[in-house]
Amino acid sequence: MIMTDNAHTARTAPHTPATAHHHAPRLNFAEAAPKAFKALIGFDAAAREGLDPALVELIQIRASLLNGCVYCLHMHTSDARKAGEDEARLHMIGVWREARRFFTEKEQAALALTEAVTLVSHDGVPDDVYAAAARHFDEPDLARILALIFTINTWNRIALSTAKVAGEDERAAH
Repeated sequence: MIMTDNAHTARTAPHTPATAHHHAPRLNFAEAAPKAFKALIGFDAAAREGLDPALVELIQIRASLLNGCVYCLHMHTSDARKAGEDEARLHMIGVWREARRFFTEKEQAALALTEAVTLVSHDGVPDDVYAAAARHFDEPDLARILALIFTINTWNRIALSTAKVAGEDERAAH
């Protein structure tokens, strides 16, 4: 945590998640709360429906980077590569504002919205960020993008809270 004179302006610095430390095994969320897990899978699937798969991965990667979720970051960069995503773009997602030429205006609007929603406690979702996304996506797509951002943030929190290990993709088991 970066400490400031005003506790209300303190920002959490990117950190190494608990998965990097050798904690005792934690609960398996899917087994311990199967109804919640299945509901989240259904919400996630509904969010993705009709969205460009490349955009879906960009959003999930950006949120996972912001949240420091190595488990989800590994999973979604691997998925993006399998789907044919350009390696250079994958390297630039964390600095997309400085590397705008790698991303379309539509992707940039989605990445900005992803950041605002993921870091909603910092500054809310600014009107200009929302308006830019609304210019590039119709309401049903914008709603699904928001839902996708909600789900990846939930998946990040599950993975971090339960100390998931990067490289162990458990999706096939469910």
